[in-house]
Amino acid sequence: MTARGQDATLGLLFVALGLAAAWQAAGYRGASGTYPLVLGLSLAALGLLLALKSFWRGAKVPRPLVDHPGRVAVAVAIGAGYLALVPVLGFYAASALVAVLLPVALGFRRPVYTLLAAAGFMVVVWLVFTGLLAKPLPTGFWSGW
Repeated sequence: MTARGQDATLGLLFVALGLAAAWQAAGYRGASGTYPLVLGLSLAALGLLLALKSFWRGAKVPRPLVDHPGRVAVAVAIGAGYLALVPVLGFYAASALVAVLLPVALGFRRPVYTLLAAAGFMVVVWLVFTGLLAKPLPTGFWSGW
């Protein structure tokens, strides 16, 4: 498939996923649907921009779908592990673990930067969800202590 075709397909998939998420969030009661609704509409808008850009400026040259299949497999496996760990460890612990392990598993070898990025990410997520939105995230078995 050409670069143009890949970008157009991905963009249209993002549009569909974003609209589906927004549709689902519109059915939530009260203000609880506002955040996922905005995220879904944002994803759809960015997907539409990607698809349109691919039609206007996309290259018509062949491009492999994946440059490093092994790394994609590692990322998918870690993502699946993350989804399994969130109910057990809680969002914060599982996210911190993945934010440290994923770069290392994909070959990034600067531990100080990895730890700083993971810590910064966790602080931002905590500030947004706990401070700004007042929406607690799953805490896992830690909440019993």
